[in-house]
Amino acid sequence: MSEIVLTQYNGSILGPIARFLGWIMNGIYYVIENVFHIQNIGVGIVISIVIMTLLIYACMFPLTYKQQKFSKLSQKMNPELREIQDKYKGKKDQASMAKMQEETQMVYQKYGVSPTGSCIQLLIQMPILFALYRVFMNIPAYISLVKDKFTGVVEAICATDGFAQKMTDLVTNAKVSGISVDFSLEQTAENMGTIKNYIIDVLYKLDSNGWDLISKSFPDVDFSLESKLNLIEGFNISNSPWYIIKTNIADFSAAGLLLIILALLIPVLSFITQRLNIKLMPTAAAGDNDAMARQMKTMNLMMPLFSFVMCFTVPVGLGIYWIASALIRGIQQFGINKHMDKLDWDEILRANQEKAREKREKKMGLIQNQIANAAKVNTRSSVNMSSNLSDKEREEILEQADEVKSKAREGSMASIANRVREYNERNNK
Repeated sequence: MSEIVLTQYNGSILGPIARFLGWIMNGIYYVIENVFHIQNIGVGIVISIVIMTLLIYACMFPLTYKQQKFSKLSQKMNPELREIQDKYKGKKDQASMAKMQEETQMVYQKYGVSPTGSCIQLLIQMPILFALYRVFMNIPAYISLVKDKFTGVVEAICATDGFAQKMTDLVTNAKVSGISVDFSLEQTAENMGTIKNYIIDVLYKLDSNGWDLISKSFPDVDFSLESKLNLIEGFNISNSPWYIIKTNIADFSAAGLLLIILALLIPVLSFITQRLNIKLMPTAAAGDNDAMARQMKTMNLMMPLFSFVMCFTVPVGLGIYWIASALIRGIQQFGINKHMDKLDWDEILRANQEKAREKREKKMGLIQNQIANAAKVNTRSSVNMSSNLSDKEREEILEQADEVKSKAREGSMASIANRVREYNERNNK
């Protein structure tokens, strides 16, 4: 059986992203341990998470700025979009729907923005977030220096008689979840690398109760490694805040009370920082009947609540990541808002309109000329076929042809030419 690399996620899309982000985080952790000589695993991982978050949002800043610029322009153009919606309210026929779509597109072009302008950042950011979740859920799989700290303990466990069955029982009794382990493998030289990786997976997932159980199962093994996972004594980054609260609720000492307060701070700070982000985000004004506005309002309320609840159940390390992300986004958003308040939006609007006009002319010019020339050639060639017509008669026939074109059947070549001409006349005003 080939050796696995702990529980690295091997999905075709998120897998490579997670490995790349893990490689970066491994480099950050290396600097923290070897340059700043921070040996505590918990402290080192938390600092690595914060630095990693800073790097991600620094790389995402151009897209963030573009998205916020789109939001500001949306505030200005939404009244015009609502006028169009009110104009065609209740009209479901195909012609009305086509005209509404055309006029809506003209507004977007007028302001130089795309209806999908706010989606690009989300499409890029979501895979990164999901991949980071994979990394943070099993740090030793991606940070080799952390994995190496488990090596001595793992070797001691493997040197104990009947360790495979003891580890199997431990996984059941400690209720270790979220990983797939199999200690029933034949203990050959080929399989021992895989088995040791399984043990590291389990050790990293253990909570305080699990460490108590494993110390009883392997009394001759030094499990002081557990203390290196603590940010402070008893506050382990692999434990969830809810577990920390439950295990210390009956402890009336100052230390127990401190742990409960710290555990509560993780979800509370996550909720507060998420709400702060939403307050700083520019939002387009919308009427009470705007369905999209209502959905956004609901989402803005639910997302912080979701973060609050989830932070009780996920490892402390992930909760710290959410808080760090929200704080960095908040600082970033505050700076963007200050900068955008100083911008000349009228000048930006004129520049966007000029770009849209040039793009429209480049795209539509050739089509317009082809249609117009085809219509003229067909009409004039038919008229010129008769050599018996006088110049005055030819002009009268051409005028009649122009009148017919103006009343052209929907979908015909002439009607398309008319719509292109009207479209350009409106946009060139």
